[in-house]
Amino acid sequence: MKRVEIKDPFSTLLATTRKIADAVQAQAVVLLADLPYDFAAIRNELHPLRLVVATDKVELFRTVLDDDVDLVPLVQEPESRRLQLSQALLEAIADELLQSGDIVVALYPGFEMHEIDTVSVISLGEHLARLTSRDLQRLETQVPLETLRTVVDLAIEIGREGREGKPVGTLMVVGQHRKVLKMSHEQVHDPFRGYSAKERQIRDARVRESVKEIAQLDGAFIISADGIVQSAGRHLDAPAGGITLSKGLGSRHWAAASISHATKAIAIAVSESTGTVRIFQDGKVVLRIEPMSRAMKWQNFEGESPDTVAD
Repeated sequence: MKRVEIKDPFSTLLATTRKIADAVQAQAVVLLADLPYDFAAIRNELHPLRLVVATDKVELFRTVLDDDVDLVPLVQEPESRRLQLSQALLEAIADELLQSGDIVVALYPGFEMHEIDTVSVISLGEHLARLTSRDLQRLETQVPLETLRTVVDLAIEIGREGREGKPVGTLMVVGQHRKVLKMSHEQVHDPFRGYSAKERQIRDARVRESVKEIAQLDGAFIISADGIVQSAGRHLDAPAGGITLSKGLGSRHWAAASISHATKAIAIAVSESTGTVRIFQDGKVVLRIEPMSRAMKWQNFEGESPDTVAD
């Protein structure tokens, strides 16, 4: 593959990046690449900083690896550079190329279509904690935001705290509960059977504590759009055809992807091994939340579209 020459303004931006990285004591540079640069030359220019190249261009994967540079493949292209950068950072952490407390300098095409012209300094600890209502609002779903936020908050608590000092993984499916129930069957005795709707409302603190306790058992929670826990301990029967997931994700995540693909429900999976919360819609991971040592603080942003606010 013919390489793109590194020339101004990119060459000047590289020199500036090195100075910025030194000033903020960054651990790495993350480069979003659409073009086949000489990545080995870029790595040498930034040495001793770690260079991580992220791209959704399959034809660039081999080019990056041949240059002996760390690669983060972006399998699903997000709708904006901001979301693409967030995905790259999360994947780099998952691949242990970055740590959650690192400071990184990001280089990416911000204004031009493909040419790199923008540099940002990102504290990963702050970035990972900055999940806002806007991230959930961009999901095209009939599930009310209040219900979705409540369930996501609960999933995050389970992922971060586990139960009685032990890690816990679980799966919650929100919305289209009648269709989801038809596409599932009882795996263990349903602990919520026989209780009134009021006694199964997920916004009730006692119900959330019950969910945390029951999450130690096998099976999924089925929750209606209005926040009523319809059932627990369900085995999901949705087919997994036509779905692609990242390597290493287990049966819980495949079940979440499958049911969200077969219905318009939102599936929320908590990884037992890492505590990571993944939100699935239409068979894809649309949001991933890493476990944090402190509670996440929701922020409301009104009158702004997701692409008008830069990190």
